Amino acid sequence: MVYISGGNELIDAAKVFDRLGLKSGMQVADLGCGGAGHFVIPAARLVGSMGLAYAVDILKSALQSVASKARLEGINNVKTVWSNLEVAGATNISAASLDMDFLINILFQSQNHQAIIQEATRLLKPKGSLLVIDWNKTPTPFGPPAVDRVAVEEIKTLAQKAGLKLTDEFAAGTYHFGLIFQK
Repeated sequence: MVYISGGNELIDAAKVFDRLGLKSGMQVADLGCGGAGHFVIPAARLVGSMGLAYAVDILKSALQSVASKARLEGINNVKTVWSNLEVAGATNISAASLDMDFLINILFQSQNHQAIIQEATRLLKPKGSLLVIDWNKTPTPFGPPAVDRVAVEEIKTLAQKAGLKLTDEFAAGTYHFGLIFQK
């Protein structure tokens, strides 16, 4: 089986952000951003100079890569944050400060989905939105093993336990689902 790291090249960030309503002046975070900056860089462009886009990851090398890419593209509103999303309160972003945060192709990499969703929820302002995109549970010729993928219903249940309400559900490309929750 061929493994495509993260699968982000299979998801159109612009379409997702249009659906999410990302706009100028917002504060957002890509939680588990990875090194390519596939979502945090376009998010930073959309929120503009009056907004802020946090790139959060456990790998310092990924954060260095995103920071370098942002600099090369002349984007000055990306702030990198090193964090373990599975540890409550570990992310050095003020609680209830974000308009939106994203968990994109992250949950399949962990066994502690509840902790990650709770940490994402902690960072959101009241009425803030959490975007979850991950691999469909059905097997594909590439991507993570189906056994590692998280069922949509499990994410919905965990989000509800964290105090979130589902506001939208969509196909985020051929191989991924998308869920939008509101705090």
